[in-house]
Order: sequence, then C-alpha cells, then structure tokens
Amino acid sequence: MNLKKTSAFFLTGILCIALSGGCAQKQEKTQQNESETVSDTNTALESTTKENDAPDILSLGEFSLEDITGTAYTNEMFQDYKLTMINVFTTWCTPCINEIPDLEKLHQEMKEQGVNVVGVVLDATDEAGNKNEETLEKAKLLAERTGATYPFLIPDAGALNGRLKGIEAVPETFFVDKDGTIVGKTYSGSHSLEDWKAIVQTQLDGLKGDAS
Repeated sequence: MNLKKTSAFFLTGILCIALSGGCAQKQEKTQQNESETVSDTNTALESTTKENDAPDILSLGEFSLEDITGTAYTNEMFQDYKLTMINVFTTWCTPCINEIPDLEKLHQEMKEQGVNVVGVVLDATDEAGNKNEETLEKAKLLAERTGATYPFLIPDAGALNGRLKGIEAVPETFFVDKDGTIVGKTYSGSHSLEDWKAIVQTQLDGLKGDAS
C-alpha cells in the first residue's frame, strides 16, 4: 500500500513537472500569440517569396538615427554605395533571425560591387520613438550570435519618413540608391542567400538602366 502511494506520488510529481513545463510554454505562447501569428505568416511568405509594391513614399529623406551600439547614422550613410538593402525585422521573428547570417554573407560578398546592407529593428521602439531596452539587449545578442557586422538601426518617431509605418509582416526588405531614393520592389518574407544575390543584381542592373 505504501509502495503504491509512493509510486502514485512519484508519478503525480512527474505529471506536475510536465504540466508545469507545458503551462510555462503555454503562458509564453499566450504572451507571444501575436508574434507567433506573424511568424507563421512569414513562413508562408518565405516559401512563396512574395513581392509587394512599395508604399507611396519615394525617399527616406533626411534622418539621424542610432544603431543598437549607440553609433549615430544619417541619410549620408547611403552616399558611399550604389545600392543599400534595408531589411526591416523584429527580434521575435524566426524567419527574420534565420536569414541574418545570409544577409551578413551578402554584405561581405557584394560590398565591392557597391552594395550595403542595413537592418532596422522594428520592435526596438514604440510609435512615439521610445526605446525598448529589453528589445535592444535582444538585438545586441542576435547580432553577436549571428555574426552580423552591418548596422541594426533603431527607428525614431519619424519612422524613416513614414516608410516603416503600416508594415504588417516581417521581414520586409526594400532598396535605396545613394541619394536615399527608394528603388525597385519591396520584398516580404525571408529569402536564401542565392535568391538575395539574384535580387540585388537585378536592382543593380536597374540602376544602370536608369543611368543610361
């Protein structure tokens, strides 16, 4: 009888531990329902490599932002490159995080062709431009773990001349020329390194066509 009680107690303990872990995961999921919904959407976007038309904003205009390390950047950052890829992401988006190493490779392999890569941490601030310190720490950790050397910019209240407003799914990527003028298409969802290389080359060819 005592053995049965002991066994029952032991099994109950195991069950409670399992349920506790499940409840913790369920609680985390409850807190991140919106995040997971967007992540699921991004996975679908990743598989379809959907291309969207850019919002009705022609240029990023003048801006002064900091990256996650506190380094200051202005719109003059574009002047040294023919083309800059701007990858808008969040720290909770799995497809966003998974493609960062490929974006770093793209950054290293194509910079001699005049291509730059810039990340924008969309969830680093609220709509008023107030910084979320917890998110900034996550972004710093992401940069360290993924080996990203390109800047992760922090949005301000101006949202890059309004370009970041209304983004419904991440990652979202668009391109600007050396004047900060938005060029080409907007790309929703993550892509492979080879896909990005082909897309960037198309954008470069488009710039040559515009110049001729």
